[in-house]
Amino acid sequence: MTLAPLRYESDLAASTIIVPAEFITDLASVPRLPLAYLIAGARAPGPSVIHDYWYQHPDLDDRQLGDGVFAEAMAVHQPDLGFEAEMAPIRGLMWGAVRSGGWLPWMRHGKRAASLNPIWSASKWPEVQAA
Repeated sequence: MTLAPLRYESDLAASTIIVPAEFITDLASVPRLPLAYLIAGARAPGPSVIHDYWYQHPDLDDRQLGDGVFAEAMAVHQPDLGFEAEMAPIRGLMWGAVRSGGWLPWMRHGKRAASLNPIWSASKWPEVQAA
């Protein structure tokens, strides 16, 4: 759960994404297979929050752009916000994983939002701000 709002200014999306406080995330949903978790487990917490928010917010309806914002955010270095630039091979692997396996969570994003964030699903989501 985010304890404070998380703000990310995306050049790719040409907007500022503000994840509200108390937003529930499962971070990077890396399979618990030893090699996969060794490579990508516990990486990119800030970008993962942004990506989870993108996949749940009803107004963010472009999956390809959301996955691109995830890749973009993984290249940013702002440790105080949970953004520590990942090496290019790790970014590529994690982006590839969300592109190939993210379709199922994307198809269920309404149900996923309702189960993880019922407070936001039942009320108005904060608007994504245009840059």
